[in-house]
Amino acid sequence: MDFTPHTPEDVREMLAELGLEELRELFADLPEALLEPELSLPEPASEQEILAHLRELAAKNSPADRAFLGGGPRPHFVPSLVPALAQRGEFLTAYTPYQPEVSQGVLQAVFEYQTMIAELTGLDVSNASLYDGAAALAEGVLLALRQTRRMGVVVSQGVHPEYRQVLATYLHAVGAELRTVDLEGGLTPPAAFAGDVGAVVLQSPNFLGAIENPAPWVEAAHASGALVVYVADPLSLALLKPPGEWGADIAVGDGQSLGNPMNFGGPHFGYIAVREKLMRQLPGRLVSQTHDVDGRRGYVLALAAREQHIRRAKAKSNITTNAQLTALMGAMHLAALGPRGLAELAAATVARSHELAGRLTAIFGVELATPEPFFAEFAVRLPLPAKRVRSALAARGWHAATPVPAEYGENLALFAATERHSEADLAGLATALEEVLS
Repeated sequence: MDFTPHTPEDVREMLAELGLEELRELFADLPEALLEPELSLPEPASEQEILAHLRELAAKNSPADRAFLGGGPRPHFVPSLVPALAQRGEFLTAYTPYQPEVSQGVLQAVFEYQTMIAELTGLDVSNASLYDGAAALAEGVLLALRQTRRMGVVVSQGVHPEYRQVLATYLHAVGAELRTVDLEGGLTPPAAFAGDVGAVVLQSPNFLGAIENPAPWVEAAHASGALVVYVADPLSLALLKPPGEWGADIAVGDGQSLGNPMNFGGPHFGYIAVREKLMRQLPGRLVSQTHDVDGRRGYVLALAAREQHIRRAKAKSNITTNAQLTALMGAMHLAALGPRGLAELAAATVARSHELAGRLTAIFGVELATPEPFFAEFAVRLPLPAKRVRSALAARGWHAATPVPAEYGENLALFAATERHSEADLAGLATALEEVLS
């Protein structure tokens, strides 16, 4: 049954109050093409026909063993319990748990997520998640600027270019200045920072896949009074020294590698973790553990410094929700694998990516452009334009060779391999690339 909240009498009263004759006058400023667009719709179909059509569309999806694209989502093993639990009604349909007396399960699950992210990053506090990695970076930098009361931002060219584009958009709105330090040999060189710099941003593994040494940047940033924002793939932290141990103040990133399928690029979730002194600057919301009047453990929303809760001028962010379901999928993934399982998965990813790099660089004209060691992704220099190679591989059923922006060099392409790929998969891609280049 359709729900029509306004009766004809309601509409007449509204129009009379506005001095209008008919409803259409409310939309007089919109182009006619938008008001009455020509719709090209197929003929009605039966349920059986619709299901058959959807199966045809689904059959066009390539299997994960043929996905080697770098610079974004990657195919990783997701335990079966993750989608099974994520589809439970209390997780799938739950909204913001404002009422703790009826939301203890969801609140506890979010609290566990926060705890796991804090442990992975080596920092004190995590919020309840953000939209994605790029949004998390922007929020982390704004947090640093609020804390330092400075408006200069220095970012390594090793930070994902799409992240830097989002960051530039956020900073333009607040009048902050963004400066970029170019890579040298695929790595971020040491730098000195001026006194107006409030945030210094480094990514490791960086966009080209190289594992950075953050120590010089952290030392120089803190010497100048700036805060360090560290962008990291959370899966890599199962093996690498976490941001907190490097001295980073803020850690951010995208959580797709934790329990989330590729899904044509989304939805995923972003994470942010900070040192305790920065806790009150966190955007979004934070779930905390407490006790009721009878001494029983309970969970509540705390420090939800959003526009919905406090005055706009004092809000830490204008985000109004979080990626709760996908973030909980990340927590389920971590709980299912545990520290040892996560490290084994990460180690298998490293092994596969290095093996693929060896196979590809054995092809005449293909050169490794990422310093070793790297984690899951690496760049190679191709003898043909990367876009052309990408299209030719796709025509053969292989999704690989993500073209790298020209700012990093000519004819560079990113490849990625994970524990999901078998020896046969690696060999098949190498054979396809050799055919394309020949």
